[in-house]
Amino acid sequence: MDDTTLYDRVGGGAFFAELVERFYAGVEADEVLRAMYPEDLDEPKRHLAAFLSQYWGGPRDYELERGHPRLRMRHAPFVIDAAARDAWLTHMSAALSSMTLGAEDRAELVAYLDMAAHQLRNT
Repeated sequence: MDDTTLYDRVGGGAFFAELVERFYAGVEADEVLRAMYPEDLDEPKRHLAAFLSQYWGGPRDYELERGHPRLRMRHAPFVIDAAARDAWLTHMSAALSSMTLGAEDRAELVAYLDMAAHQLRNT
């Protein structure tokens, strides 16, 4: 049985850092999402890359710095309606589509990101 994590299969932290950079390139120009983020996107980028890395089997840096992810609580201050969810998914899907990875890993990532986006909707 192969116990290699998705984190290892896709290239580790470098993959998630690049995915997040590509995602935020879309967010920066998105009128629905941009207002939810601080002017300087360095911290949100670092947090998202660390969270995704940890979730997929990488180092526990996110948890060591920020504690349990508590995604719903962290996103509660923001109005996340269908438009925000769809915008987030559009940019994350575009970022993921621009990355090179195997079909099974891509499907696993897409399924998780879609589930997470739907669960974080609060309006």
